[in-house]
Amino acid sequence: MKTLGIWRHAKSDWNDRNARDFDRPLNRRGLEGAAIMGRHIAAQPIYWERIIASPAVRVAQTIELGAQAARINPQVRWDRRIYLASSATLLDLLREQDGEPATLLMVGHNPGLEDLIFDLVPDDGSNPLRDIVEEKFPTAAYAVLEMDIARWADLGEGSARLVALTRPRDLDPALGPEPAG
Repeated sequence: MKTLGIWRHAKSDWNDRNARDFDRPLNRRGLEGAAIMGRHIAAQPIYWERIIASPAVRVAQTIELGAQAARINPQVRWDRRIYLASSATLLDLLREQDGEPATLLMVGHNPGLEDLIFDLVPDDGSNPLRDIVEEKFPTAAYAVLEMDIARWADLGEGSARLVALTRPRDLDPALGPEPAG
């Protein structure tokens, strides 16, 4: 069995219109969301054997702040292919993982991560967590999928169960959607 964690970067700052998308940092809510989610992820009974992540500034800050809040020092494999990747690219990247870690955490961006969940978890009405993702996989959201496969190369569409989903607002309602206005 393989376990895949999917963590979307925390809320980024759009104030500097001259900054490249890759270089956008986290905003205030993102800083808070990264810390609370980092503590939550570290408190779960899963040890992530491998962490692969987009090197975009907002992803690096999400991991750094989450790790600081959780008082851990994870080793991260940075992979530029994750930056704004499609689900197909993310699937290819997962299938090529060497060493066969039993657990792998991917940290990156939407819409690729959300689409990856849709591609891996069957849309058969049996998983209420998938229904929540269909509404929105917000910034700093964290999902855990399990697959009955022996090798990452065997990962196929519709082969996963979404067993956990946590959004920042689930841990602190103040980190939920901003009121319309």
